[in-house]
Amino acid sequence: MKKLLFVYLLLIGLFVLYIYNYQAESSTERAWNENELVGDVDETYVMVTFMVGIDYWKRALKGFEDAAEALNVSIEYRGSTQYDVHEEMTVLEQVIAKNPAGIAISTMDPEALNPVIDKAVEAGIPVVMFDADAPESKAYSFLGTDNYKAGVEAAHKMAELVDEKGQVGVITLPNQLNHQERTKGFQDTIFREYPEMEVVSVKDGRGDQVISKEVAESMIAENPNVAGIFVTEANGGVGVGQTIIANKLKDSVKIISFDTDKGTLDMIKDDVISATIAQGTWEMGYWSLQFLFHLQHGIHEQDRKNAPLPRYVDTGVTIVTKENVNSYYPQ
Repeated sequence: MKKLLFVYLLLIGLFVLYIYNYQAESSTERAWNENELVGDVDETYVMVTFMVGIDYWKRALKGFEDAAEALNVSIEYRGSTQYDVHEEMTVLEQVIAKNPAGIAISTMDPEALNPVIDKAVEAGIPVVMFDADAPESKAYSFLGTDNYKAGVEAAHKMAELVDEKGQVGVITLPNQLNHQERTKGFQDTIFREYPEMEVVSVKDGRGDQVISKEVAESMIAENPNVAGIFVTEANGGVGVGQTIIANKLKDSVKIISFDTDKGTLDMIKDDVISATIAQGTWEMGYWSLQFLFHLQHGIHEQDRKNAPLPRYVDTGVTIVTKENVNSYYPQ
């Protein structure tokens, strides 16, 4: 009888323990679900860029979309159709008028958009910069490439390609901060570390294939011994590549470009472009939206000195050559 009573008591104890654990797990699960980082589909976050039709923005937009799916929010993609700061300013004004939940912006000019960016922040709209910064604006953070360091990497690669001697040139966008930094990193590194090399020409390709092609022809005509050209963006890289093909200079002029659009990758496969600098563009888009969501929902410290969302996030670069180019084509 005592044995039977012991068994009953043991079973009752196990049952009570099971119920307790079940309730504890349910409570934990409910608490997790209640605090999960999930928004509302009525929340709309906007990505604003310039030259919206180019391939470069596709991976950044994909990152923005992936973050939106994870957070259950909505997004829009807006921007100027041309390389025109006034058009981008107008687009940004239109976006602000709709009072979105947050705006991620890449600007072609480090200062021109500051008043409009500040207007958005003062209206209570969270703003982060990505790809190209406006450092004197009131935007909360910048997520993008350490462009000076990218220029340094390009200089080392160029030195390797030309055996650390000879004349080289740069084709860039001189009014855009990220391109200024890439150019400076390249120039400083050549000057400090490669005494038998010289940057003999820096020209404005305006981010356009045709203009960059013409500028490259002019650069080569003025400096017939130029051994390499660093192009700080993708459209220009393809344009310079066309000049090299047209003048049959594949073996004598090395090109380092930027980014991984299909035209650039194809020219690397064809030995026209020797290398390109690949940016973490998906990461820029993904983390821009994550930052905006945190700002919109107050998941951050107001005191920027102790803020969990950093003022600057380096999304990194890698060097793409013929050896690894296949990995950068869309799957």
